[in-house]
Amino acid sequence: MAGLLGGDPAQLNLDAGGSSAILQGKLEEADHSSTNWYFPREELDRTSPSLRDGIDSRRETYFRKSYCTFLQDLGMRLKVPQVTIATAITFCHRFYLRQSHARNDRFMIATVCMFLAGKVEETPRVLKDVIYVSYTLRNKKDPSANNRIKQKDLYEAQKQLVLYGERLVLTTLGFDLNVHHPYRPLVAAIKKFNVSQHALAQVAWNFVNDGLRTSLCLQFKPHHIAAGAIFLAAKFLKVKLPIDGERAWWQEFDVTPRQLEGTFSRL
Repeated sequence: MAGLLGGDPAQLNLDAGGSSAILQGKLEEADHSSTNWYFPREELDRTSPSLRDGIDSRRETYFRKSYCTFLQDLGMRLKVPQVTIATAITFCHRFYLRQSHARNDRFMIATVCMFLAGKVEETPRVLKDVIYVSYTLRNKKDPSANNRIKQKDLYEAQKQLVLYGERLVLTTLGFDLNVHHPYRPLVAAIKKFNVSQHALAQVAWNFVNDGLRTSLCLQFKPHHIAAGAIFLAAKFLKVKLPIDGERAWWQEFDVTPRQLEGTFSRL
């Protein structure tokens, strides 16, 4: 099946499941009764909508990593900040917490999430640019893709898909676009440490970015992820983190050693 963001526009109406549903404006109902976005990993695996559609956890992990890689590349080509990319990835993770990969093309959803993230993080990109860059990235092995997306019929078809997809994402997320990231608490805490701050911050930041490709943001709050990333960075750099009297460094994040153990073991 051709992806919603790449392929012959004449075939778009033939796409099964979520593809035709989005094209026709039909939205899949989702439970929006709760805005809680944090769940134990076991519950995430057990209640996955994709699993109910026959996609096992290994395949879903592959899908998750592929749309994260796509979003990282898309964000870099659109020249948006890393925080905007992280917000787009978080939107995608939250979307597939409530929707199935079998019914919704992940690259179309990822493109919509980037468009939304740009507006939320006040780094908006013109829809036309998002569509052009997304299409050519999706079809990067095809040298004619750059010229083909400039054709009016194809561009308009892609535009309608993204606009329908935007409505689907917003509805699925319950219009909750409030996202916090580990970056700010991570940097704020490291500034208080009497260690090589730049190196520790850089490595910890990298661990946070690595964690984006997993379901970590659906399991732990941002300050818990920040603490786990600092712990891993300190181990990697062989840096001793400060303990001031009875106050341990991790108390800056209001976490317990057990919570810290659970967080970094999944990074």
